[in-house]
Amino acid sequence: MTRMILTDAQWAKMEPHCLGKKSDPGRTGGDGRLFLEAVLWITRTGAPWRDLPEVFGKWNTVFIQFRYWVQRDVFKRIFGSVSGDPDMEYAMIDGTIVRVHRHGRGAKEPAPDLIRGAQSQAIGASRGVLRPRSWR
Repeated sequence: MTRMILTDAQWAKMEPHCLGKKSDPGRTGGDGRLFLEAVLWITRTGAPWRDLPEVFGKWNTVFIQFRYWVQRDVFKRIFGSVSGDPDMEYAMIDGTIVRVHRHGRGAKEPAPDLIRGAQSQAIGASRGVLRPRSWR
């Protein structure tokens, strides 16, 4: 069984914006919640439509319904209905993205001899001299 991710509260907000009802015949009929779960499964996994599990129905039927909903701007309406109440459960700031300046972490000032200008004026072989491999 494929794991479903829509809660009843989320579905209650989305359902009025979906096309058709279970009792409707034809293109818009069927289970809108199962269709949205299929779209979310494709989005979550990044798999091609042909790899959609049989639990959601025939992949081509689901894809055709997806294209129909895109043309009718149904996903824009659904997003508008659920975006007013953001779920901050998964909001996080990663330390690899946001860095604190070194002075904010309590670092001391660098010694004067470690400043870039002092390194270029140090006594020793200049940078432009070719050295034999044995010296490296």
